[in-house]
Amino acid sequence: MTLLKINKLTKSFGGLTAVANVNMEINKGELVGLIGPNGAGKTTVFNLLTGVYRPTHGTITLADGSQEIALEGLKPHKICSKGLARTFQNIRLFKELTVLDNVRIAMHKNVAYGLLSGFLHLPSFKREEDRLVEESLRLLEIFDLADKKDELAKNLPYGEQRHLEIARALATKPKLLLLDEPAAGMNPAETMRLSEIIKRIREKFDLTILLIEHDMSLVMKICERIYVLDFGMVIAKGTPEEVKTNEQVIKAYLGEGVEDA
Repeated sequence: MTLLKINKLTKSFGGLTAVANVNMEINKGELVGLIGPNGAGKTTVFNLLTGVYRPTHGTITLADGSQEIALEGLKPHKICSKGLARTFQNIRLFKELTVLDNVRIAMHKNVAYGLLSGFLHLPSFKREEDRLVEESLRLLEIFDLADKKDELAKNLPYGEQRHLEIARALATKPKLLLLDEPAAGMNPAETMRLSEIIKRIREKFDLTILLIEHDMSLVMKICERIYVLDFGMVIAKGTPEEVKTNEQVIKAYLGEGVEDA
């Protein structure tokens, strides 16, 4: 089943076209990579998908049961409520809040109490807040962060801040998780652990994942299909094997020796 469909997606900034007529389809349960050289338009695609930018033209549709929801033009919080969550190339945590509060805040998208209950701290508010704490701790346990729940996010090592950002995205209960260079700045051991975490959360939460990443060993290892962007256009798509042997891709981005990745 197709979960996300992108048709002729284009974004222009003045006279510069950052993304041009991009077509993509992502099926439910897939782990798909989006790669390309710096400036190819990868993060612009993510910003279009999540409502940070509005398309110049083109459509973005997300499956919701038997219906398709048009996402283009919706505000970011509305798109999040439809089931898209993301991380960022540059970590964007609430750095002065605790590890637990970073995740718990994201879970408030799905709270069951109303404004009056929250304002008056009625029993329903207390029950719901206790539930959010329990669910937040279960998420933190997946990333081995539960024992650091009371630490400020800014005090975590870099790799753990990356993990916390993914945990916060998962707290919104997405259908589709967008990961923007999650391995950036990680050493090989941290990257290997990240790849295992990505595979584990995909299975545990029945997720579909779209991944931007420059670490080709990670992309080739965990992605089932890959789209390649260059100058804002899709120049290739296919399995990792098909992509890494594509002459156009090698010329544009991957370079010699990628077969050994």
